[in-house]
Amino acid sequence: MRRRAPGTGLDRELDIVSRTVPHDSAHGHVTGGAPYIDDLSALSDELQVSFVGSPVARGELVSVDSARAREVEGVVCVLEASDIPGHNLFGPIFEDEPFLASKHVEYVGQPVVVIAAETREALELARTLVEVEVRGETPVLSIEDAVDQRNFLGPRRSIRRGDPGPAITESSESLAGSFRVGGQEQFYLESQAALAYPLDGGGVRVVSSTQNPTEVQAVLAEVLGLGQHQVVCECTRMGGAFGGKETQASLPALMAGLVVLRTGRSARVIYGKDDDMRVTGKRHEMRADWQVGFRQDGRIGGLEVTFYSNGGAFADLSTSVMERSLLHIDNAYFLEHVEVVGKVCKTNLPPNTAFRGFGGPQAVAVIENIVEEIALHLDLDPFEVRRTNLYGCGERSSTHYGQVFDENQLALLMESLVESSSYRERRAEALASGSSRNGPLRGVGIVPVKFGISFTSRFLNQGNALVNVYADGTVQVSTGGTEMGQGLNIKIQQLVAEEMGVKLESVKVMTTSTEKNNNTSPTAASAGTDLNGTAAIRACEVLRDRLSTFAAQRLAEPHLGLSESPESVRFQDGEVFDERAPERRMTFATLANQARRERIDLGARGFYATPGVDFNRETGRGSPFLYFTQGAAVAEVVVDRFTGMVKVVGSDLLLDIGRSLNPGVDRGQVVGGYVQGMGWVTAEQLVYDEGGELLSHSPTTYKVPGVRDIPSRFVVDFLENRANTRNLYCSKAVGEPPLLLAIAVWTAVKQAVAGFSIEAARALRLPATGEEVLRCLELGRDESPSRDGSKAPVGQTVEGTER
Repeated sequence: MRRRAPGTGLDRELDIVSRTVPHDSAHGHVTGGAPYIDDLSALSDELQVSFVGSPVARGELVSVDSARAREVEGVVCVLEASDIPGHNLFGPIFEDEPFLASKHVEYVGQPVVVIAAETREALELARTLVEVEVRGETPVLSIEDAVDQRNFLGPRRSIRRGDPGPAITESSESLAGSFRVGGQEQFYLESQAALAYPLDGGGVRVVSSTQNPTEVQAVLAEVLGLGQHQVVCECTRMGGAFGGKETQASLPALMAGLVVLRTGRSARVIYGKDDDMRVTGKRHEMRADWQVGFRQDGRIGGLEVTFYSNGGAFADLSTSVMERSLLHIDNAYFLEHVEVVGKVCKTNLPPNTAFRGFGGPQAVAVIENIVEEIALHLDLDPFEVRRTNLYGCGERSSTHYGQVFDENQLALLMESLVESSSYRERRAEALASGSSRNGPLRGVGIVPVKFGISFTSRFLNQGNALVNVYADGTVQVSTGGTEMGQGLNIKIQQLVAEEMGVKLESVKVMTTSTEKNNNTSPTAASAGTDLNGTAAIRACEVLRDRLSTFAAQRLAEPHLGLSESPESVRFQDGEVFDERAPERRMTFATLANQARRERIDLGARGFYATPGVDFNRETGRGSPFLYFTQGAAVAEVVVDRFTGMVKVVGSDLLLDIGRSLNPGVDRGQVVGGYVQGMGWVTAEQLVYDEGGELLSHSPTTYKVPGVRDIPSRFVVDFLENRANTRNLYCSKAVGEPPLLLAIAVWTAVKQAVAGFSIEAARALRLPATGEEVLRCLELGRDESPSRDGSKAPVGQTVEGTER
């Protein structure tokens, strides 16, 4: 088989790839015609399913009285842990989470009872009649309490290079502090949902709103006492996910599946938005204790950071999230002497989970805060401190975990953005605004981002695809990737159409199903297109080889000197021809029909395993990433000094995403990711009461960005290049990195507050909500505006020394 190495021959003009093509479901999204699980027509025997959860965050489960619920007309079954036919523990890394609590409860809302009823009205009434008695215990809710009690999930992890202790001590300047980074709700529009049916001969078919059909299949099989061959999981589309459906789609699928096994009837679970927010995991809140030594020009000599994350009640993906935090503490900066340590705290909150960036955003926020602290201490432009510490060439191109960072575009991105955004002029104007006692405070921030692309667990870096060509020349493609609005399917459609030389409308991407694509990885880590798209290309290569050999026979004219030459056969725009004699051609449909009649196999599977990625967790060394997506952002904010209200008035973004597969879709991902990041760093605050119950569980109490929050100046540009020959068509992933660029907004707020008071700026936590900013401003009411860093910093418990 003649397989093109990625990047080979890609200077040619492409017909379909690298062009803006609308999302395949765009029309359905805006007209309401795209069906989600709650829209699917009910079967005549379908049951409505929900659960009753723990009323408290921690305690011993004394009794469950469901007698009154069972008497409700229309209730078909009420199920408890004793009704589970298989194992009652599951988890993607450690099997520590029970499907249904049986002896102890660990968070408010933890499922205890599953109820199935004929109608939703009967279901909701029955839920109110189940009495769950718990002998309450004092819950552990904060990172501080967990650390004091040594409540941790998984092992302590660390990565170390050089000798940071002496490097800090020997530096002319040093600072130390503790920085708090808040969590975030995924706030997908379609709540957790599953619809399950009995399979003929035993087993379950489940339609799930999941990023990870294989995980749902495996968990259902394990808990329900089935083989994986008896469970099929399908996903047509999700109404958003952002990491929240990578593992946590399993619980609703288990509820529906258990009811199917118990009753033999189909079952549907749809979480209400309030329940969804109350009982599902979020982005991990983190605390970082840090110490840094640096020179008077701002170059970092040594750095020590210890991360504590709030993992919630069970492990879920928390240890892997922490691992990515350890890997991204450097962000865009060369750290010669560094030690970073991570511990996951066990608390009595719902188990926290994946969220766009997967631990990377928290780590980048920490190092960017440290850079800001250095700039404040030295009274330098933060841009100059960042430029001084950027990765470079030679010895300065190695990450703290030993991977060489080549294809470094950071300096070019930063310098280009400084000029195109008029950063220096805008910063000067912002600094001048701080001299006013009554006017608004202004701040301008600039942040680079280097984000590693691949799963850090090596085995997950694989994908498979099935491509079928039909006798009329149309094509179906199935992969393990799931569509959640990010545009994966349209990119797969473009790739297959380009590879097979057919029109875009001749290719259809099919529903993702474990029946067609087995043992797949979650659509996550920004690697969905990389893995599944490359697998689809591999399948197309197999088919093209078969068809090229067959077409060469049909196109040859030996008496005219045109011999059989499979290498000369070209597929383009729905036609097949010999490039030596372009007039010798036929339609792709004709070729497919003739090939079928000659018994040529028109179906092929493709498989792709990301080459060269590996990371040793024990030594903290390896090359966990295939490549890095890079970018930079400049953000400008206005802060009301009397209310703390933050308004983002300008954002300029510049990203290196290689050769874009679909510029329109990629631009949408950049804009959406950045705005979601703006929400995380300025507005979205998770608030729990003293008993561990989430208070901010709806749009009325949890503020996500709205249209009016979009900056009036919003510039998005790409540094297009074809240097990333490691990946398909020289492209780069774009799903997660834009969110991290929004950290520039937070640094801009810090700069604005520093114009009022250095003390106030050093106290700023993330998110910089209006309340948080006002709290910080109150700390500095008696301090004159100053940027000389001479006062003893407080708030973040920052301490500085000079030598």
